[in-house]
Amino acid sequence: MMQHPMPDERRPANDGPKAAVRNRAALITAAREIYAADGLDAPLSAIARRAGVGQGVLYRHFPDRAAVAAAVLEENVQQIEQAAAAQDATLASVLGVVTWHSTESAAFIGLLHADAARGRSAVRAHATALSERVERCLRGCLPEGHRLGGADDLMLAVAMVSGAVTGPTREERERRALAAWRLLGVEVGPVQPFDG
Repeated sequence: MMQHPMPDERRPANDGPKAAVRNRAALITAAREIYAADGLDAPLSAIARRAGVGQGVLYRHFPDRAAVAAAVLEENVQQIEQAAAAQDATLASVLGVVTWHSTESAAFIGLLHADAARGRSAVRAHATALSERVERCLRGCLPEGHRLGGADDLMLAVAMVSGAVTGPTREERERRALAAWRLLGVEVGPVQPFDG
């Protein structure tokens, strides 16, 4: 027998487009957290669970694993671009944001090594384009005559530091990243996300 709702019972409101925007943001946040803990091979179901949505919602926003990773990486790169465009931007401050993303995201470290990406050419092309955007941001803040001013020196240094970013906790990864920058003789500002 079908039950009809009583007049004072109400269904939850359908937020429509607002829910879609909120769900997408929750999925990206969840993916960033899951990837930081478990790497890029973490199950998509874990991301959906962490975001508090069903897998169908995840697939409506992101058709596959690569699309989820691309959304996380795009957000990382946008923060770096915003940091570089800030009025008081310095190489040290932007490197602080880059280092924060490196300590938070295994996916971001993969991006910084885009030239080593194997497999699908579309994924490699996207990673290379994002990596080039990071390099443009850093080069735009690089003082004249800086020790990392050589053709490949800047991104090689970033890749070397990201290779040192290991450890079970974010704090340990940050400590190692800062030690690597120090060994390279490069000043790094506060290790934090850019919050505009």
